[in-house]
Amino acid sequence: MSKAKQKGTAAETAVVNWLVSKGRKHVERRSLNGSLDRGDIAGIPGVVIEVKNCARVELPKWISELETEIHNDKADTGTVIHKKRGTTDVGYWYATMPVSIWYELIKQAGY
Repeated sequence: MSKAKQKGTAAETAVVNWLVSKGRKHVERRSLNGSLDRGDIAGIPGVVIEVKNCARVELPKWISELETEIHNDKADTGTVIHKKRGTTDVGYWYATMPVSIWYELIKQAGY
């Protein structure tokens, strides 16, 4: 396994473990789906989670990937969770999404 693949797997596993610790007991890493990728984490219905552990932040590329995965999964929403350099605590990593997706979450929350 390449070093980049190992970093990605470790980050995905860290996100799964963090979500489980928060009570999301059904989350798991998703198997690869090729061109019909549906994100990295499964187990929260209607939500796509793409995980990144990269030295260089490439938000436009990541958001485009997320939007494709939301479509492929027929999900309602999604986010890119990317590792904050210098910390292994997923609670301090970043969750990024387009404003349009964020706004739909706010509406669904009743605000």
